[in-house]
Amino acid sequence: MGKDGFTCVECNEKATELHRDYNNGILKITICESCQKPVDKYIEYDPVIILIDAILCKTQAFRHILFNTSLNIHWKLCVFCLLCEAYLRWSLLHGSEQSSDPADIIRYTKEWEFYGMFALATLELSAYCGGVLCFLWLVLGRLQGATIELSLLLRALLLSCYGKVLLIPAVIWEHDYSPLCLGLIKIFVLTSNSQAIRVILNSSRRLSLLAVCFGVLAETCVAQACNKLPWSIQDI
Repeated sequence: MGKDGFTCVECNEKATELHRDYNNGILKITICESCQKPVDKYIEYDPVIILIDAILCKTQAFRHILFNTSLNIHWKLCVFCLLCEAYLRWSLLHGSEQSSDPADIIRYTKEWEFYGMFALATLELSAYCGGVLCFLWLVLGRLQGATIELSLLLRALLLSCYGKVLLIPAVIWEHDYSPLCLGLIKIFVLTSNSQAIRVILNSSRRLSLLAVCFGVLAETCVAQACNKLPWSIQDI
């Protein structure tokens, strides 16, 4: 990466490099000039440790992933999470109609109801991300005159939705407290989104929470509008 292409995970200051490569394979981690700490301590960590810290919503882990790595799987992760959510909605729609016969899996994948649920999940996610980005653009771009990178914010939002993968085991186990599990997963995803916004903008927690709430409001409005339409998934 070029000049100022990295960010210190401790103080959010820009850095030109994460480590310096000497001869004979000797690497030395770069020390931040501002906080006098390693620019990115996670370059020595195992990916499992990084994932655990990201699940714990640690700011340093989010800065490492969003600024100091070239992780470009946000679109693939988005599609996978949408498939998980579509499967959840589809399974709740069928309920006890599902069969334990493995041969029915092929039949299930051909049903239009699943694709309809996928389309609805995509529409609601688009409304959520659009609401968050519009709120931040209005508050920071129009009112405060700050420059924000919407593409970087969108990437951060999609990457921080990784918690939706937990929807699959929540459905498979079919516990009596599944609504509680689904609610906790939703809260975890929103918390991760808020933390990602804070990291990208280096803003206060209040601003990120307001942005997430505005996105949830937009998502809820779109969901309610779809429910009031004269047609339904079953009719299609």
